[in-house]
Amino acid sequence: MTVAGEETWPDAAEWAGKIYSGGWRQPGGGVQQVHEPATGERLGEVGVAAPADVARAGAMAAGAQRAWAERAPRERAEVLLRAAQALREHRGAMREWIVRESGGVPAKGDYEIEAGLAQLAQAAGLASLPLGEILSPPAPGQTSYAWRVPLGVVGVVNPWNAPLLFAMRALAPALVLGNAVLLKPDPHTPVSGGVVVARLFEEAGLPEGLLHVLPGGPGAGEAVVADPHVAMVVFTGSTRAGRAVARAAGDGLKRVALELGGKNSIIVLDDADIDSAAAAGAMSSFGYQGQACVAAGRHLVHADLVEPYTEALLGQAEALRVGDPREEGVALGPVISERQAARIERIVDESVAAGARVLTGGRRDGLFYPPTVLDQVARTMPAFTEEIFGPVAPVVAFRTDEEAVAIANDTEYGLAAAVHSRSVARAAAVAERLRTGMVHLNDVSAKDAANAPFGGMGASGNGSRIGGTANLEQFTQWRWMTVPGSA
Repeated sequence: MTVAGEETWPDAAEWAGKIYSGGWRQPGGGVQQVHEPATGERLGEVGVAAPADVARAGAMAAGAQRAWAERAPRERAEVLLRAAQALREHRGAMREWIVRESGGVPAKGDYEIEAGLAQLAQAAGLASLPLGEILSPPAPGQTSYAWRVPLGVVGVVNPWNAPLLFAMRALAPALVLGNAVLLKPDPHTPVSGGVVVARLFEEAGLPEGLLHVLPGGPGAGEAVVADPHVAMVVFTGSTRAGRAVARAAGDGLKRVALELGGKNSIIVLDDADIDSAAAAGAMSSFGYQGQACVAAGRHLVHADLVEPYTEALLGQAEALRVGDPREEGVALGPVISERQAARIERIVDESVAAGARVLTGGRRDGLFYPPTVLDQVARTMPAFTEEIFGPVAPVVAFRTDEEAVAIANDTEYGLAAAVHSRSVARAAAVAERLRTGMVHLNDVSAKDAANAPFGGMGASGNGSRIGGTANLEQFTQWRWMTVPGSA
C-alpha cells in the first residue's frame, strides 16, 4: 500500500505472511488475507500464529525478559521514545493503514497516532518514578524495604476499533516497567494493531525476544491467555468475551485487566446549553460510527428540552456524510464487518417493532450505516438495554435529576458518562451518583487521556485501571525484604 509523497511502509516484503517472534518468521497457522471494509479491496496478508508459535514465543519472551528487567529504567524509556520518533516519521503511512483497515476517517487516524504518541511519552515517564518504599521495620535494628518488580510476560489481546492506541496503551507501560509482551492483534486489524507496532519497536532497537506479534483468531488468543509463561492478560473487547478470558486466566491464577463494554449516557439537564449538548451527543454517538466502548448509547434529556435537543441532534446527524473514508468530506466510514452491521440493524429494527421511532437514518447500505436518531425509546427495548456499537442515538426523557440518575444506572455496565448543565456544581452532584468509572461534565462521553486511569465498573471491567500512574500497580508486583542490623 502506497501513500502519496511517502515511501511504502512497512515494507510488505518483510512481513507479508509472517509473524513477528524473534524476527519475522513463517507461522504454523498459515496466512490471513487483510481486506478494506469500505471497498473490499485486498490490502495484504499476515501470518497466523498456531498454538505452537505462541508456546515458542512465550518461552522466548520469558528468557529475554530477565535481562531486560536488569537494564537501567532510563534505557528502557529511551526505547519507547525512539519508537515515538519512528511513529512520527511514518505517520502518513500509519494514518493510511488505520483508515483503510479499520474504516475510520483520516481524523480518526490522526487521533490514534497522537494518542499513541502520548501513551509512549507517558509510559517513558514511569521510568523516573519511585518504585519502592522504606518501611518501619518489624523489629529494632532491622531495615525493611518494599519495591515493585516486573510481572514477567504480559499477554495483550487487542481490539480492532482503536488498534494502535490500545496496543500502545498496554505494551508501552508493560515494556518500560521491565516486562516482555505477547501481542495478539484482532483479525480485522492485524497490520495497524500488530505489524506496524512490531516495525516501530524494531526501528527503536527493542532487544529481540521482548515483543511478539501473533495474529490469529480466537485460538491464538486462547493460547496467549493459557500460556504458562504469561503472568498477566490485558484484554479489551466485549463483556461476553472478557468473561471467557477471565475464566481461562483464573485457572492459571493470572492477573487480568479487562476493559469491556459500556452503555454510556449523555445526561442533559433542564438548564443545559442545548446546542453544545447536542454537538457533544452527536460526537459521542456517531464518531467512528459509534464503534467505541465509551460511545454514548443513551441520550437522557429533560422532558422540557427533548424537542429542541432532538431537533439540534437531528441537524448534527443529517449534516454527516457517510461513505468511503478516503473521500473528501466523509464523516462516517463503514462499520467493521457484516456481522456488526447486522447487529446494529437488528437492535434498531427490534426497537422500532416495540414502539421506538426512527427520526433519521435507520437503513444501511451494506456496511455503511447512517447516523440514526431514535425517540420514544422505552427501557425494555434493545436500543436501551444493549450496547449497540454503531451510530445510533436513542433519546429517553426524564423529569427529575433523581430519575436521570436512576435511568443512567439502569444497566449492568458502568464505564463512562457525561452530564450537561450550566451549573457545574449541579452537574457534578449528578455525576457523583453515577455508577461509572469515568464521567465528564459539559463534554463528550468518549474521552481518553494517557495520564488518566481508564476503566469501568460492573460489566465494563474487573475494576482494573490502565493509564498514568495506575500502570505501576497494573504491570508490577510488590516484593518485600528485611535486612538485619549489624551484630
